[in-house]
Amino acid sequence: MMDKLTVANFKSMIDQALADIKARADEFSALDAVCGDGDHGTAIVEALTAIQGSASQGTEFKTMLMDMAMTSMSKSCGSTSTLIGSFFMGMSMSVAGEELDSEQVKAMFKSGLEGVQKNTKAMPGDKTMMDTLVPAVEAFEKDTTDIKELFDAAAEAAAKGAESTIEMKAGFGRARNLGERSIGSADPGATSWACMFNAFASTLN
Repeated sequence: MMDKLTVANFKSMIDQALADIKARADEFSALDAVCGDGDHGTAIVEALTAIQGSASQGTEFKTMLMDMAMTSMSKSCGSTSTLIGSFFMGMSMSVAGEELDSEQVKAMFKSGLEGVQKNTKAMPGDKTMMDTLVPAVEAFEKDTTDIKELFDAAAEAAAKGAESTIEMKAGFGRARNLGERSIGSADPGATSWACMFNAFASTLN
């Protein structure tokens, strides 16, 4: 039973996310090459590397998350750095202190999603990262006070969301122009965000 999420826990989660994203960066870029520029792996590694460096200096959630967001947004990684930055900025709006209980964790991720939604009109079903992020955050509404259980549920929902994009036709961004040709491969953003949520959960095991 895990009833508190500490700053130290969260830093470890970011460390693991960066390690796992780095290990699969070529995969993400290959997926991106199907419908985009083929640089998603490079972009998300750069954004998360900056985020990790900022997080390492954090001592309490609100300031740490805001610093992570601003550091990400200062990187020239296109929409990747903007959207991941808006996620952490949103998270910072609903938390304070050095540790969070389950209700605060739920609120933090809900606010993170709201932050992203301010910066994109993409919806679930459009074959984007939102197909992972929305179900992952919804999974945090699970009726439990066990924080590890919340992250496990989010990781499972994220993985299913990313897999669902394989059979989707892109409905947003440049990939939309490919029409039926966009069907058959997973969305790179959905896949990398699922990797990140899996890293968050595995860190707490």
